[in-house]
Amino acid sequence: MSLLSKIARAILAAYSASPDVRQGSSAPDWDRITESDGIVTFRLGSWSKYGDFLETEVFQQSTPRKRSYIWRGQRRSDWSLSSSLDRLFAKLGFLTAGPDLLEARSEAHLKTFRHAARGRRGPNPAALDENEWWALSQHFGLATPLLDWTLSPFAAAYFAFEELTSDITSHRVIFALDQTAIEQKNHELDHGKSIERGRPPILELFDSLSEENPRLVSQGGLFTRTPIGVPVEQWVAQQFEGSSKPVLFRIEIPERDRLTCLRALDRMNINHLSLFPDLSGASQYANRKLEFEAEAIADDEKTNLRARP
Repeated sequence: MSLLSKIARAILAAYSASPDVRQGSSAPDWDRITESDGIVTFRLGSWSKYGDFLETEVFQQSTPRKRSYIWRGQRRSDWSLSSSLDRLFAKLGFLTAGPDLLEARSEAHLKTFRHAARGRRGPNPAALDENEWWALSQHFGLATPLLDWTLSPFAAAYFAFEELTSDITSHRVIFALDQTAIEQKNHELDHGKSIERGRPPILELFDSLSEENPRLVSQGGLFTRTPIGVPVEQWVAQQFEGSSKPVLFRIEIPERDRLTCLRALDRMNINHLSLFPDLSGASQYANRKLEFEAEAIADDEKTNLRARP
């Protein structure tokens, strides 16, 4: 477990523990909504129960000898775990093509970026393999077959809740993926038939070592890569059909708790300033402070109205 996760867990327990939890109540404030084929969905009653949920449902099973999870946050509960390249191919109508054509288009897409990037990486750039090229290009906005994940469940919560938008669902979602189970299944599939030429049909776990994306270090970031056109949850359901053991958690937290969540994470120093060590991070950090200020003003006005005779 990363140092960030350990610190965040300790602070969250201090800030979010409710009186009934401190008194030893055993009634959790979450529901198990669905469970099938290695995927389980939980719905929390509020953000304040996130720390208790992790301790009860995840961390007790997550030891070096048992399970080790990676995390991802998404702001809409109806979004699949699809890569940006899959989403682009779907919009362009490419996903109906055969696997050979999909692979050829993917290769040509990366080749176009590599050609366009000549002379733009500074002097004496390091040699990169295919996945490192995908990781670098994704950092600068290219549609890629990779999905971003983090080693911290609290960084994932930040990514789920940070964006202020009117395009919302009732809950935001944090995903937890069991690395141990995925690696074991990948070993079984390593020589299987692939939808893509030359690649086995695995869910690849990829930790970039590139020096050109400092955000990865701050975020505890890593990537997954599935066969083209296959979302992570589809891959898990296919490969763990009939399994009662959770390989992929879906954790739904109410949209209404957005600023409560972000304030708690800010107290843990989980914010744009710490996760994005550049001017973009500084800008978004300042924008978020305005949101907190606006909410505080609104709360003061409500208090004053209630106090009037």
